[in-house]
Amino acid sequence: VQLQAFGGGLVQAGGSLRLSCAASGRTSSRYVMGWFRQAIGKEREIVAALSRSGDSTYYADSVKGRFTISRDNAKNTVYLQMNSLKPEDTAVYYCAASRNSNIYYGTSEWDYWGQGTLVTVSS
Repeated sequence: VQLQAFGGGLVQAGGSLRLSCAASGRTSSRYVMGWFRQAIGKEREIVAALSRSGDSTYYADSVKGRFTISRDNAKNTVYLQMNSLKPEDTAVYYCAASRNSNIYYGTSEWDYWGQGTLVTVSS
């Protein structure tokens, strides 16, 4: 599966952005889908993930209540709605797909990666 992430940009603190991850080659519903981010000087970390069925989600503590991951199977697209953005959310955001049955947090458990989209939150 090929993944293409887009939707990043510059936003003021408190604002919102919606990231999209378009999957091609195979339907995204065959995979666990996730969003990761990597800030300058930091390791890539998981932000949110969605099970194949869509009935199970994971959110990092730092984004709970502010970010929502969702999937549109008809469009073969996964979204990350980001609200109440903070300067510390500034990072390159990557979408990823995993062939695992469950959601795993480590980057090594994910098989396919998009190219990343930059989100910059100004204070």
